[in-house]
Order: sequence, then structure tokens, then C-alpha cells
Amino acid sequence: MSTRGCPVCGAPAEGAPAFHESNIDPSKLSGFSFASRKTPEFMAHRLVQCPECELVYADEPPDEAVLANAYHVADFDSSEEAADAAAAYLLAIRPTLDALKGRGAALEIGAGTGIFLELLAGEGFSELVGVEPSTAAIEAAPVRRRAWIREGIFREADFAPASFDLICCFMTMEHVRDPRVISDAAFRLLRPGGAFVTVTHDYRAPVNRLLGKRSPIIDIEHMQLFSQRSIARLFETSGFARVGVRAFVNTYALSYWMRLAPLPALLKTAAGGFLQATGAGKAKLGANVGNLISAVFKPG
Repeated sequence: MSTRGCPVCGAPAEGAPAFHESNIDPSKLSGFSFASRKTPEFMAHRLVQCPECELVYADEPPDEAVLANAYHVADFDSSEEAADAAAAYLLAIRPTLDALKGRGAALEIGAGTGIFLELLAGEGFSELVGVEPSTAAIEAAPVRRRAWIREGIFREADFAPASFDLICCFMTMEHVRDPRVISDAAFRLLRPGGAFVTVTHDYRAPVNRLLGKRSPIIDIEHMQLFSQRSIARLFETSGFARVGVRAFVNTYALSYWMRLAPLPALLKTAAGGFLQATGAGKAKLGANVGNLISAVFKPG
């Protein structure tokens, strides 16, 4: 680990107030600790809050190679939840799709099983590319999607400049060691008039402020946590225009919402068993749970 300043605005970490002290217990880690949509462990690295742009970030994050390997070997068991999330994302970005100049090539960073890429195919995109570090997630994808997905960590050099009309990065910007690298790369890889769309947690959202250290955003995977102000600052610094950041509604099965609930283990197990036995766990519920969808455009 090495100390860093704010990965958005560059302000030094010295003097930044503590947001969360490290509470990682290695005995509680598992193959799902770096998996998507897992049961929360409520453990995180030390986090500080930037006084300049209000980003919350780990000032001593793990090395990039360590993170890459953790995601590569992580387990995966959330195909149903991934499909629910993809449907919510498509609904939320509909105005962005309508504003695009073209629907040629689309890239998803952190593609999982490629379900969102399949939805984009239905929206008329002719070239689809996904990047995903988790072998287990790719193996869970239907064969028809695997041709779209490249296994590994996203690297700008793997793609030609100005070659995409749309780049998406859902629930991934918190996980990378340097979100500015992703934002700057997206700007260069987009064609003029192209859009970069992200979904991130909002640590200032009422639900996350209410839950505090029992919020699922307190997670060993998260190298930074955004607010509306800090995510907008990131994109503006990269050169994007028409920056739009807003909350939106996620829709999942009740069984998944129960998995996220900050309840004692015995109570959560009992409630989950009841939902499964009665079939109520399959019912879908939409809620604003403190996530932001951001859509920004490359000028031109």
C-alpha cells in the first residue's frame, strides 16, 4: 500500500478528516468479498474525506495488481440481480441514448455477464465490447454473450481513440484504484458527441447517511465513494460537457433487498427463509437506495 492524495482533484491527504477507520478482519473474507451484489460485510479500508471536492477515498489503497487478482478470482452468483440492474440502468439512460449522434460501437467497463450489452444490441448498437476481470462472471454468461467480453482489467491502450459512441461503467468507479484514469480514457475513446454513463453510490444520500457504518457502501471493495459534487468534478476535469447527475430507482427482488439489509444474522436468515418459503422473495420492489446515474458527453 502507498499513500495517495485525492484521486479526483489531487488535494493532499494530509489534514483530510477521517470518514471511516479501517476495520477489515481477514477471517471474515471469502470468495465473495470481491464479488458483485454480495451479502455486505460492512468492512472497509481507512477512508478520508477530501476538503476540496468532498470525495471520500482510501488514502492507502491496495496495489493495482492486488485488486486485479482479487476480482479475477472472485466468485459470482448474481445473474438474476445483474439482469434486474441492467433493466433499471437502461430505463435510466433512455434520454442519453436518445441524445446520441450515433449507435455504432458501445463499450462496457465491468461488464459482468454481458447482460447490459445484450440490451444495447436490442437498442440498435452494431458493435459491442465488454471488459470484465472476473472469470466466474464470464463463465456464468450465455455463450452468445461471451464473444463480446474480454477478460481482464480495462486498459485504454487496448482500444483505438475516438472509436465508441457510448461507454458505460456501472458500479465500478468506486472499485478502481484511480477513477481519473477511467474518466480521462473514456473521454479519449469516445467519438465527438459520444456519451459516458456511470452508476455510483452517493454517500451523501439520506439512506446512506442514516445507515452510517451499516450501509452496504462501507465495503472492502470501495477505493472511493462519490457524491453528486465529486462525481461531477471528476467529469468536468476530464473535459466532458453537459454533465448530468441524478438519483434513480433500482428494482430488485425482495430476497436481494433482504440480503442487503443491515439486520442481525439470525434475523436476516429467518426473514430470508420466510421469503423463500412463501415465494414472496421473488416479488420485485423499486426504490431509491442512494445511487447516482451520471451521463456526460464529449463535445463535438
